[in-house]
Amino acid sequence: KAEAEEAVASVFIPFSGSITSRLLSVNFSASMRIPSLATVCLASSASAFSPAPLRTRIQRHTPLKMAEAALSQDELKKQVGYKAVDDYVKSGMVVGLGTGSTAYFAVERVGEKLKSGELKDIVAIPTSVRTKEQAESLDIPLVTLDTHSKLDVAIDGADEVDPDLNLVKGGGGALLREKMVEICADKFIVIVDESKLCDGLGPGFPVPVEITPFCHEHIIRTIAALPSCEGCKPVLRMGSSQNNQIDGDEIAITDNGNYIVDLHFKEAIKDAPKMAEELKNVCGVVDHGLFCGMTTAVIIAGSDGISVKE
Repeated sequence: KAEAEEAVASVFIPFSGSITSRLLSVNFSASMRIPSLATVCLASSASAFSPAPLRTRIQRHTPLKMAEAALSQDELKKQVGYKAVDDYVKSGMVVGLGTGSTAYFAVERVGEKLKSGELKDIVAIPTSVRTKEQAESLDIPLVTLDTHSKLDVAIDGADEVDPDLNLVKGGGGALLREKMVEICADKFIVIVDESKLCDGLGPGFPVPVEITPFCHEHIIRTIAALPSCEGCKPVLRMGSSQNNQIDGDEIAITDNGNYIVDLHFKEAIKDAPKMAEELKNVCGVVDHGLFCGMTTAVIIAGSDGISVKE
């Protein structure tokens, strides 16, 4: 009897005050001679209704929240990419198609509007091999600068944007073709999320410089010695040319057969246009990722919605 009472108490403590507790307590007070097997079964049934530990709930929902956050970031990129096309691309235009995870959605939107008939007589110039492949998969008519040296608009992302709308670009390795195309456009529309905005270029993202393979170590030393590059740490890009992480043992090769050196800065670049000029004057530098004085407008996706800075 004592064992039965102890088992009953352990079963009903978690349900104290509940209707279930009161009803079952009446049944047990009528007869306290409960077989041990029944007691075990009741205890098992009660435990099945006990709340799951908080720790378990957190583990179950954390991956979902992470997935939602990632989806939200992609959605922001999609919104600015689509808005750029909707606001700036009209039928009959020559359009420059950028490269990267944000520009991807602008290319996608051009393809959608051509297919639906909202846009007609569009021709586009891609800024990389992978953008060319995406555009071809969407049946976007493509041309090159050889036949169309003047563009109506170019749309692309950026790795950093300063208050004067100067940019760092080339994290994806397409900086030369991007600059060649976008400098020929009447309007250059930049699409970013708010994390790309900065007070000064440099510390937030390394500045990529495309250089010739010939005597590349000499070129890197020459770059590091420039007055405007004082304090930078030049790092030759290894592995894939499409990111500035070391992900391979071989030197990264661009679409143009060149190398990239990434310039790491601890402090903001004091004069980005001056640095752009000095880099361009180095023999062996093909081009660099500083895009100064080129931007028409920046479309920014943020927590408060989409804004445009001109």
